[in-house]
Amino acid sequence: MSTFLGKWMLGYGLFLMIIGILGFLSNPEKAKTALLSGGGFGFLSIVLGILLHRRFRWARRAAVAMTTLLATVFVWRAGVGWGAVNQGQIEKRTAAVLITLMLAASILTLTVLLRSRSDREERP
Repeated sequence: MSTFLGKWMLGYGLFLMIIGILGFLSNPEKAKTALLSGGGFGFLSIVLGILLHRRFRWARRAAVAMTTLLATVFVWRAGVGWGAVNQGQIEKRTAAVLITLMLAASILTLTVLLRSRSDREERP
């Protein structure tokens, strides 16, 4: 199962990086944080994926904690983004969509991480 979780986290990390790049490209003057946060957390997810693949038990707990934090932030940011869109700030729509996609990916990743319980064969 850890091999699967490792691959999953690698994919999640790549997804975050791609969304961060897309967010930056959508508004290069104002979206530098999208590039930094997508790249940073994407990289961290990839590192956790490698550690999961190598069967480090604590990496799963770290992945759950990080993904929970990200999902919480994405709920907040998506709410702010869609609120701005609803108030007529149509230029915020791309950011709101991208953040919502990251939220959906984070919820799916949390579901996968929490349903896996195969810590028995892993390293301490």
